[in-house]
Amino acid sequence: MKKSSNTQRRSGIRIMSQMIGLVKPLFHIMALAILLGTAGYLCAIFLTILAGQALLAGLSENVFSVRTLFILMIALAVLRGILHYAEQYCNHFIAFKLLAIIRHKVFKALRKLCPAKLDGRDKGNLISILTTDIELLEVFYAHTISPIAIAVLTSLIMILFIGQYSLYGAIFALAAYILVGVMIPLWNGKRGAEKGMEFRRTFGGLNSFVLDSLRGLDETIQYQQGENRKKEMGHKSEELGNLQKDLSRLEGTQRSVTNLVILLCSFGMLFLTLHIYNRQGIDLHGVVICTLAMMASFGPVVALSSLSNNLNQTLASGERVLSILEETPVVEEIPETVDVHQETAFTGADAENVTFSYEEEEILRNYSMKAAPGKITCIHGASGSGKSTMLKLLMRFWDVQKGAVHISDTNVKEIPTATLRQTESYVTQETHLFHDSIANNIAIGKLNASREEIMQAAKKASIHEFIQSLPKGYDTEVGELGDTLSGGERQRIGIARAFLHDSPLVLMDEPTSNLDSLNEGIILKSLRQSCKDKTVILVSHRKSTMNVADVIYEMNNGRES
Repeated sequence: MKKSSNTQRRSGIRIMSQMIGLVKPLFHIMALAILLGTAGYLCAIFLTILAGQALLAGLSENVFSVRTLFILMIALAVLRGILHYAEQYCNHFIAFKLLAIIRHKVFKALRKLCPAKLDGRDKGNLISILTTDIELLEVFYAHTISPIAIAVLTSLIMILFIGQYSLYGAIFALAAYILVGVMIPLWNGKRGAEKGMEFRRTFGGLNSFVLDSLRGLDETIQYQQGENRKKEMGHKSEELGNLQKDLSRLEGTQRSVTNLVILLCSFGMLFLTLHIYNRQGIDLHGVVICTLAMMASFGPVVALSSLSNNLNQTLASGERVLSILEETPVVEEIPETVDVHQETAFTGADAENVTFSYEEEEILRNYSMKAAPGKITCIHGASGSGKSTMLKLLMRFWDVQKGAVHISDTNVKEIPTATLRQTESYVTQETHLFHDSIANNIAIGKLNASREEIMQAAKKASIHEFIQSLPKGYDTEVGELGDTLSGGERQRIGIARAFLHDSPLVLMDEPTSNLDSLNEGIILKSLRQSCKDKTVILVSHRKSTMNVADVIYEMNNGRES
């Protein structure tokens, strides 16, 4: 995900081989699809060949053979339809099954990468990967893997068939299949690889722009920026349209070249077999059958040639998806199986000579602090001084470069991740609300929480009365991103989550920044009363918030203690 180069960082062959590796659990169905597809194409090819046989039999006035051949042709036509349907069913079953598997893998990978590697990421591009990029892989799994195998098998069978009549004809057929099914797709793929990747990135960028525009609609209207946003969206759409035109132009060129080569190869087989016929190396029957076999057997390799039109975007999508699956998290989670010797009772938290940097920017240098059990510890300092970073280090969203962070005298790097999350409640500056009811949004703090527990948590966060005043009370939908609520109301729901989570260590990042003085006082009073048996680390730039603290740490110059 950190790569931002303009070209794919790995070859198309490598991307395809890695994506094919995901088919392993469904290999038996893929094998069946390949066999059905090969049989279906052979039915279509020999339908044409039998028509030639019938014509030759009619010229020789062999009525019995003509009747038999026509019956066989009808049977092959029906069988072709059945086999094609069965092949497509198998391929699409595999495709949609694998897309579900890939989505699970991607979400699992994103969960591991969160929050360190995804903080500040382009959300529109991520949405594009999770939706359209993964959806595009359906083309690969349903219309790429088996067509390649079908083309190889069918072509080999036809080469052997033509070889029965003429060795030179078989060699010519091999060359024609390679030219149409291999050389032209490689040539077209090389021309469009960079355009395909650029199209996917531009598409993701447009998604991000639209998402930002929708989220910032109020500000856009307030500051009369609608026309500017409209022009920018038009510019981005035009850029995407131009890329689509370029890809369509490449597709048109490829189709024209492919059709021309097929026509030349078909006539080439005719002239070659006529030449061999003149030298008495083949009879007239062989000339007709070899030519018809050549003309009728391009279907599988044409399918390969057409793949390159969509394959550029598919491979670009595959590259983006594989990049997420392969990206290593900044912080590796510790499974519960790890044997950790720590006391059952919570005994406080501390940071010891911590130094931490975001890439080249140093945020904390030799910073130390201690949160005693049952006390409210406050970290005070100007915005950007590293206060929020300290809480994230306690949550182990990142690891320190120097020093150590301890929970109950155990380094957080040694505590199983699930245990660490259970020990801590974290209230962020911006509370994210899901498009669900208020009750369900609060209940995120505790699985299977009862309505009574949710209400008690809301009372502690001083939002119970407001919720009760709503038409549907706790069942009121908050809207997308909680846009039906004010910033202060969202913040208090976040605080209610923390109370419901009921952990011994409560981390609060500017919990009253969106509240007026009255509500701030209510929240702080509730915090003092509700957290008598808890350890609270409170981050704030407000001096008024410090009144509730037992211990205060100042951050000087935003870096050092």
